Amino acid sequence: MSPESVTNVLAVLRIVLAVVFIVAGISHFAPAVQRTMAAMIPPRLRSTGLWSPTNLVIFTGICEIAGGIGLLVESTRVTSGVALAVFLVAVFPANAYAARHKDRFGAVAIPLIPRLVGQLLLIALVLLVALAG
Repeated sequence: MSPESVTNVLAVLRIVLAVVFIVAGISHFAPAVQRTMAAMIPPRLRSTGLWSPTNLVIFTGICEIAGGIGLLVESTRVTSGVALAVFLVAVFPANAYAARHKDRFGAVAIPLIPRLVGQLLLIALVLLVALAG
């Protein structure tokens, strides 16, 4: 594959990932999604006030939108990619909690090992498009 082809593939992958994060972030503001995501926060991480589950869902939505947009801007690409990788690690406990409570979360509760593999792959892709761009 020529260097130009690699550059084009990375650009397309960067755009796809940016759209995925932006759309996912926007979904955090839909009431039904917000309720489900708030319920996915493990009890040991729940708080009240500023750090309430609903506020955390809103905050994570903003992070995803900002990170997705940041991947598209050359001057913020690396910072956004690293921030999204950290973000994906930070939200994993909620995904793990949902995986352990399939009866409560249904299809959202992706089994733990496939979810972990998917999360690691997503982290690798985000870092790839951020650092190799």
